[in-house]
Amino acid sequence: MAKKRPQTKAKRPRITDGEIPVVGAREPCPCGSGRRYKACHGRAAAQAVTELVRRPFEGLPGECDWVALRELVPAATVRLTLKDGLPEGVPSVTLATVLPMAWPALRRDDGSVLLGLQNDTASGDISRALADTLQRALTAEPGTPVQARRVPADGPRLQDLLDPQGAFEPVVHSGFEFWVPDAEQASPEVAASLERANAAAIPTVRLTGVEAAYWCRTPEKNHLRWVMPHPEERLLDALARLHAAGRSGLGEGTRLVGSFRAHGLTVPVWDLPGEVGAEDVEKPAAEFAERLAEALASDAPLTAEERRARGGLTNRQITLG
Repeated sequence: MAKKRPQTKAKRPRITDGEIPVVGAREPCPCGSGRRYKACHGRAAAQAVTELVRRPFEGLPGECDWVALRELVPAATVRLTLKDGLPEGVPSVTLATVLPMAWPALRRDDGSVLLGLQNDTASGDISRALADTLQRALTAEPGTPVQARRVPADGPRLQDLLDPQGAFEPVVHSGFEFWVPDAEQASPEVAASLERANAAAIPTVRLTGVEAAYWCRTPEKNHLRWVMPHPEERLLDALARLHAAGRSGLGEGTRLVGSFRAHGLTVPVWDLPGEVGAEDVEKPAAEFAERLAEALASDAPLTAEERRARGGLTNRQITLG
């Protein structure tokens, strides 16, 4: 009898790291190691996805307004310009602060796309998460929302998809009626979501004379929250110089009360009397911008009084994102 040949396992074709697809954390790793994905190539992928990008909107037109719409503004939209133009069948792409039922994106019946900005994401890079959602929305069936998913670590970012020369011009709305062309024809779920969102929206106005400054009304007092692009340490020094000199206000009864950090930028906040509206702070804000430019240009060491003012501003600083 002929001898039986020893049986050997067929070798799997070797897959390079760049070719390994994303699968469920508990599924076998596609590389063929025999280990679960989360214990093999998924470990590096998870780290890449969750690693925090400090300034996710850096390099985009209107970075300060991106931050404001993400953190401060209840209802606003911005028409986006894609680097490669609009795909066939997509008449427009619009960024929206919030969408019904917190959908990440919506492909409308007419093919247009609404991209939600204020959604939670497990990714440490909001720009990459939004780009993934946008790409899926562009190819979704008209009339359907886009659901959340885990973002591939090597996917494109908004900076790869949007035209760097495109204008970024936010339109602030008093409510969320922009969700649907005809509110009377909205589904019961969307109508209920619209009612809840409108009830919770704080009246907000974007100033026209300076960039990324937003007035808002609350039951106690009004505020101006101004997202600024300057390096944090230099901005705090400049604000301290003005504060110590009694020049940090925006008119009678107003007060610079502190600031917060959001997505790598600093946002000074002023308290305003209840009777002070957005139009009342247009001129004072423009005048403050000139004073701030002078203070930012100074390299002189801070005086003792300016250091105390800086310490007070720093102690009242919080981080949002």
